[in-house]
Amino acid sequence: MSSVSRLSVTTPAAPAPALDASQALAKQEKLFTALRELDSVLVAFSGGADSAYLAWAAHQALGERALAITALSASFSRHDREQAEAFIAATGLHHEFIETRELENPLYVANNADRCYHCKDELFDQMDALARTRGFAAIAYGINADDTRDFRPGHRAAHEHHVLAPLLGAQLYKAEIRFLSQQAGLATWNRPASACLSSRVPYGSAVTPELLEKIDRAEAVLRALDFRQFRVRAHGELARIEIAPDELARGFEPDVSRRISEGVKSAGFVFVTVDLEGYRQGSLNSLLKIK
Repeated sequence: MSSVSRLSVTTPAAPAPALDASQALAKQEKLFTALRELDSVLVAFSGGADSAYLAWAAHQALGERALAITALSASFSRHDREQAEAFIAATGLHHEFIETRELENPLYVANNADRCYHCKDELFDQMDALARTRGFAAIAYGINADDTRDFRPGHRAAHEHHVLAPLLGAQLYKAEIRFLSQQAGLATWNRPASACLSSRVPYGSAVTPELLEKIDRAEAVLRALDFRQFRVRAHGELARIEIAPDELARGFEPDVSRRISEGVKSAGFVFVTVDLEGYRQGSLNSLLKIK
């Protein structure tokens, strides 16, 4: 049996250790060894640092027997698609785009706390079908050893579909993945944390293609102003903008704040505010009472 992890994510991980280059390289070799044990694999590839590193590693280990798959839907931003395409062109990955239809599922649209479960369930349904049709032996995704600390119901879908977790199996943490990606010359090594556009919508508010398009246009305004890490959270007609703490002061400069306000309003919002706490990953999860 392959040593690639199939474990369900149900318990918190230990604190991430300090980065040790030699240990990270040893974990990478463990990852490569586990991947080489697979006959073939489909890799869920969103273009973020983790999935990019896993797709690259699978390509290194298996060549044409590894195929990276990117799901396209209204929740996948134009920017993320551009980043994914650039990575594919730079690395020569074997890759395909597929369309997913999570927005046709009322349970996804309702946007309850398990929204990510329905998204990943749709993705893995599509990848299961592709694996059967094309003869791929396994499916893998990019959960890492840090990801077990946050509320991520999509991991349950991965467990139910018997999706492999190679980075978790090698006990690779985010900092190690970024280090190894830099060593490999991958442009994604320092890419800011990324998530689907639906993560900008508070739980209980319906997710619609029109709302996601509005968020996508609003975030393009921040990107054009050279902000690196940010989110536009949609609260009805109000856009609540989170900007990374080290960039936040610039967001309050009069000319910059004016351009943010004008641009985000032109994207379709009526009111615009900048969150004084700045960007924090998964901030909407703070509204959940998780036992």
